[in-house]
Amino acid sequence: MRKQIVAGNWKMNNGLIQTESLIADLKRQTKVSNAEVMIAPTYTNLWHAFQSTKQTEIEVIAQNMHYAENGAYTGEISAGMLKSIGIQTVILGHSERRAYFNETDEALAKKVDAALAHDMRVIFCFGEELSDRKAGNEQAVVESQIKNALFHLNDAAYKDIILAYEPVWAIGTGETATPEQAQEMHAFIRKTLAQKYGNETAESVSILYGGSVKPNNAREIFSKPDVDGGLIGGASLKAEDFFAIVNSF
Repeated sequence: MRKQIVAGNWKMNNGLIQTESLIADLKRQTKVSNAEVMIAPTYTNLWHAFQSTKQTEIEVIAQNMHYAENGAYTGEISAGMLKSIGIQTVILGHSERRAYFNETDEALAKKVDAALAHDMRVIFCFGEELSDRKAGNEQAVVESQIKNALFHLNDAAYKDIILAYEPVWAIGTGETATPEQAQEMHAFIRKTLAQKYGNETAESVSILYGGSVKPNNAREIFSKPDVDGGLIGGASLKAEDFFAIVNSF
């Protein structure tokens, strides 16, 4: 059975004191679903967050990493560095990394390889712009992003791959894909995987939806058969809202 996952991407928010406060609030919440719970604080707070959540079911994950092991890459963090402080999962390919930092499918493929080489799990993000959807090219764009970055992997690698579909036009805009639109794309993604790797692998991969998920729409989105959870942005910065989403299954 596929894992249900809710991951909170805190992006460039919260200093140390705010991180401590939010984690304390999260620890007071009650989880009634079977979903895995993840949070992705900023780099500067990863170690503290990891230590603060050790005795909980909350997994602390990273928002990004470099593909190199080490070297002259000022300001970058490697997979080995993340593993050295206990981080086991990393988000790669987020739309903001693609848009603001010009991350390409080719660079992301190298990042995926580096993470897997260190036995890390990857939440791999992809999704279309509004112009792509208006032109009817959303499936072609998503298919290309997945194939270019992931289809060099063997099927065994997918035990450590979590996919996250982000319609870029629905991130931080207040717009949300309808549950039907989310299901349609998630089913297409699973079909694309099945064509390459077979149904067994395709059915084993969790596919998250990321795009303005809130407590008032999470239950309907998560009820769709190919939606296995969410990659949550703004709503993950409020403990009560985040756990309301976690408990929406």
